[in-house]
Amino acid sequence: MGQVAIFDCSKEDLIALLANAGFGSYKVKQLFSWLYKKQEFSLAAMSDLSKAFKDYLQANFDFSLMPLVGKQVSADGTIKLLFSCFDGEFVETVIMHHNYGTSLCVSSQIGCALACRFCASGLLKKVRDLSTEEMVLQVLQAQLIAGQRIDNVVVMGSGEPFDNYTTVIKFLNLINDDWGLAIGVRHLTVSTCGIVPKILQFAQERPYNLALSLHAANDELRDYLMPINRIYPLAEVKAALREYSLQKKRRLSLEYILIKGVNDQPEAVADIKEFMRDLKNAYINLIPYNEVPEFDFKAVSDIAALKFYDSLKKAGLAVTLRNRRGDDIDAACGQLRNRWAKEK
Repeated sequence: MGQVAIFDCSKEDLIALLANAGFGSYKVKQLFSWLYKKQEFSLAAMSDLSKAFKDYLQANFDFSLMPLVGKQVSADGTIKLLFSCFDGEFVETVIMHHNYGTSLCVSSQIGCALACRFCASGLLKKVRDLSTEEMVLQVLQAQLIAGQRIDNVVVMGSGEPFDNYTTVIKFLNLINDDWGLAIGVRHLTVSTCGIVPKILQFAQERPYNLALSLHAANDELRDYLMPINRIYPLAEVKAALREYSLQKKRRLSLEYILIKGVNDQPEAVADIKEFMRDLKNAYINLIPYNEVPEFDFKAVSDIAALKFYDSLKKAGLAVTLRNRRGDDIDAACGQLRNRWAKEK
């Protein structure tokens, strides 16, 4: 029987495992303090752990970190990281600095099966789900590289988080736990393309934030851009969002990537307004498109983005416009992994 990946283990997992070996729960709290509070991953440096406990951990658990194989730094401070998983696959994560703190965009899968027409994540298709360990290490190692605490985590990187639901929830619960990274629920967000049964299930979890990747507010265009809409059309998605909002009374983010000549037309404003009708606590987050060389889609100009933003404001909608980030690096989801794979 092989070693257990330590970063795959929740507090409850370790308490149960160590109880079978005769160690009390306070040992888990000590260990978690070293791993998640002090970010010390060498057993030798964990000074308050007994030799017997260290020997047991050394023999039975794997404390390995993922090798960093790629790093890009944008002029705006955005940092794109590429890690090598232990099976030789690659996973991306992005550090973003804001005036309200440091955010990390975490991937949940290697590749993606949903094949949105504008997204680089699906170019190499879905290879597999990420493990809890691989998601946790994105956060821990990003903190080491950034030299500071990650304040906000968004599961918006490569993959559809709700296609890896159980692992994503375990990951969120672990980094939210007071023994873990203690990142508050208001600072943890999951983005979905609109898998209705999982949105409803998510409404029963801790009150984490939910973001919907909308990108088009009429079924015809969304069917074209996002094939998942043919399975879960907008009316069903909206009903699930209302249920989430009712259960959690949390603000909903509707992510809308602006693509030149595709979803930035004046009639799109009316579609968005209609979709947002009766959606309490919802706001639209406009995101300038990061161009992907393999696709013909183009980014809107700054002037066009502001014009669209103003139109939504005049329509009485709550809206934000995200600053462009990472235009000078492979910032879009999947880009750095795809380029690395081609070069290898």
